[in-house]
Amino acid sequence: MTRRVAVVGGGSSGLACIKCCLDEGLEPVCFESSDDIGGLWRFKENPEPDRASIYHSVIINTSKEMMCFSDFPIPAHFPNFMHNSLIMDYFRMYADHFQLTKHIRFNTKVSQVKQRSDFSHSGQWDVETENKDGKKEKHIFDAVMICIGHHCHPNLPLHDFPGIDTFKGTYFHSRDYKTPEEWRNKKVVVIGIGNSGGDLAVELSRVTKQVYLSTRRGSWIRNRVSDNGLPGDLLYNRVMLCFRKALPFGLFCSITERQLNQRFDHTLYNLKPKHRLFSQHPTVNDELPNRILSGTIQVKPNIRRFQGSSVEFDDGSVVEDVDLVVFATGYRFSFPFLASHVVSVSENKASLYKYVFPPELDRPTLAIIGLVQPLGAIMPISEMQARWATRVFKGCIKLPSVAAMLKDIQCKQEAMTKRYVSSNRHTIQVDYVTYMDEIAELVGVRPRIRRLLLTDPRLGLNVMFGPCTPYQYRLRGPGKWAGARQAILTQWERVAQPMQTRPCNDPKPKRSFKWPLVLSAAAVGLAYFNVTHGKSSLLAHFTLWIGQ
Repeated sequence: MTRRVAVVGGGSSGLACIKCCLDEGLEPVCFESSDDIGGLWRFKENPEPDRASIYHSVIINTSKEMMCFSDFPIPAHFPNFMHNSLIMDYFRMYADHFQLTKHIRFNTKVSQVKQRSDFSHSGQWDVETENKDGKKEKHIFDAVMICIGHHCHPNLPLHDFPGIDTFKGTYFHSRDYKTPEEWRNKKVVVIGIGNSGGDLAVELSRVTKQVYLSTRRGSWIRNRVSDNGLPGDLLYNRVMLCFRKALPFGLFCSITERQLNQRFDHTLYNLKPKHRLFSQHPTVNDELPNRILSGTIQVKPNIRRFQGSSVEFDDGSVVEDVDLVVFATGYRFSFPFLASHVVSVSENKASLYKYVFPPELDRPTLAIIGLVQPLGAIMPISEMQARWATRVFKGCIKLPSVAAMLKDIQCKQEAMTKRYVSSNRHTIQVDYVTYMDEIAELVGVRPRIRRLLLTDPRLGLNVMFGPCTPYQYRLRGPGKWAGARQAILTQWERVAQPMQTRPCNDPKPKRSFKWPLVLSAAAVGLAYFNVTHGKSSLLAHFTLWIGQ
């Protein structure tokens, strides 16, 4: 008998779950509380309660080759960094191509998910839903995949801002911001320097009298556009990952911080934080330095108090006649339809094995998909989690013992605490390649690079020295896709195509493996040096080299 799987949410993670269920011969039924797919990426003029919401101009921070689903490349003519409307177009193409929409029940909210009385034997769940007309239904499912994301409940810490009740202007959370026009020639304070805070400050600074960007800690600012005008996330490859693992954390931070400061001095711009670059989720923003340089944005410390229409900052400076305050202060996640003993959430922390499975259930038939904050794209990660979860549901993959899962959870929490600044933002952080490889190993789809270098050198070199695009995880194992090799070999052509909008007579550069070979030789040399001379000597020589 075909196992029925409830998928809660029809955003990017929900679509991936439907597709993976179908791939594994499971029967998905997706419940989506709104009237359309897309989740976070579907723009609506008026935010809906308990739903993610974006502003009109949002452009994604990850490039199309890194954010696509692993067996469905984004069209070559689409820009590398896509506006939210194009992301929605891509989701519709994906849903149409794999015929996913017919498995979705729109305008249907999940009000309760609970274990059946015989759960220890059957692993089944009772799922209660309610449609837009108030009609309630009860369903029985063999497994449940929860895909509601972590941008639903805005964090609005008004208690941290004395006098906010006296403020005469307007204030709201960044999820309620849509367009800048109504704030023309006004004074605006934006609180928070994450991606949303930086983007809103830049956009508002084009029309307002003045924007003040308030930050407690400061931030390192990274670019979408990197060397030679390429998308920055395409330049991080497996060789760089090896160097990062080999070098001490502080040294690797220093090297990268130096690169960022070559673009603009973070101290000069009053942005440099006390923490290291990789101790915080990065802020990606190409325009913020320009707006600071032009004076349309002023960086300020934390707010001490509000009084009427004035705002006093921790440095004693006061700004009068403030019209708007935007709280870009992040989000809280929760699962109100689940009993707390199933998944307990406290201070944005949930105890989940590999961020997916509750470790102490009698049967592994509940998976949380997409509850991560990656240094990279979320879509391929959700897809990989879904590939893993559906095979666990089928019994093809066994989870380890409860003790082993709890130990893994504890180790990850300790590593995160050690690395990151203490914050609600840093509770579900993962590094894209490391985490993808970790789950891919469990599924049996992690690329075997040494074998590829021997059997298909061209492909192997592209996998090793090229960007870690999602297609790498379709080369072998369950879900192998015949088009994966060609997708990898043509990925740079899809990067270039949307920019080729006029004839150019310059000769096309010939592809060369010069630098991959040089880097390979350097890696071998460093490894040999490390073995023969020891780590301390290597570190001393490397530190001397970067200091020149």
